Amino acid sequence: MRLMLLANRPNMTIRLKKFQETLGELGYEVIVPHFDTMNWERVAREANAVIKKERPDVVQVFNVPDVIYRNIPKMKGSYFDKLIYDYRSPWGLSVQMSFGYPGRIFGEHFERKLAINADAITTVNTPLEEKLRSYDGAGKKEIYVIPNYPTKKFIQKGESEGLGDEAIIFVGRICRKEGIKNLLRVAKKVPDEEIWIVGGSPFAWWHLRKMPKNVKAFGWQPHEKIPSLVRRAKMCLVTINDTTMTPYLTDRSVLKVSEYLNLGKLVIASGITKEEDRKNLIVVKSSHLEDAVCEYLNQKPEPLRDEDYRLWEDNRETIREVYEGLL
Repeated sequence: MRLMLLANRPNMTIRLKKFQETLGELGYEVIVPHFDTMNWERVAREANAVIKKERPDVVQVFNVPDVIYRNIPKMKGSYFDKLIYDYRSPWGLSVQMSFGYPGRIFGEHFERKLAINADAITTVNTPLEEKLRSYDGAGKKEIYVIPNYPTKKFIQKGESEGLGDEAIIFVGRICRKEGIKNLLRVAKKVPDEEIWIVGGSPFAWWHLRKMPKNVKAFGWQPHEKIPSLVRRAKMCLVTINDTTMTPYLTDRSVLKVSEYLNLGKLVIASGITKEEDRKNLIVVKSSHLEDAVCEYLNQKPEPLRDEDYRLWEDNRETIREVYEGLL
């Protein structure tokens, strides 16, 4: 069976890469097209063209932005046989945050279209599964929850360096949506603690132009270097603002939460919902983030047992079931 995995920016879509590796291990031929543009309309045209050229058996689309896949459902039957919709984030709610309620209507129109036309749906957590089931025509479809956990290889990187307590670390995009203002407030609240920011964005320079002296910005780092930096930290932060997205962002879907936890770190997180009772995870309102950091600053994380780890490899049999169900 020939499979095609589609994402707007496949090189940056870690979830797609993990699917690609697992499907390859299961013996499938996997095609991952890469695009020479970030323009949504051009990506949409190039994606349609590569489907027509390759004629795979199955196309799996990784959502956000869902609009680029709008013409793919009507190609099913002519250029490929089965469609899988990977719903990893509520794009309509994300668009609403920028453009108001009309943005939500726009975004959810394409979510609904893809969900209704999919032969199978994969998602990252239970709240998103329930959201999908609220769409008329999608509620009775087979929906598989495949949490967004890190691979075993990820947590094995940098093991020889041991654990440290040099700084408080944030890994992610430097932007308002990821809570950069919350992070800088934390830095001001604990001036004697070093704050490491690992990540970037086109406007990172603007957000960090007045950063406190205790902040050290590392810029974007290759994903394989992240474990070594996290191992040296005493505490890890997720600083997302509380929004309408919060009920759908959980410890099973936000990759860096499980990355931090699997590396044995204490995690203070805002803007997410706790779906499981995870050791060393403290979830607070974004308005209480600074106080939580101060409260737990000197607390050591609990040692992990085998059952405390959450790994991508645990999804292997579910992924096999998804694809074998299409045969």
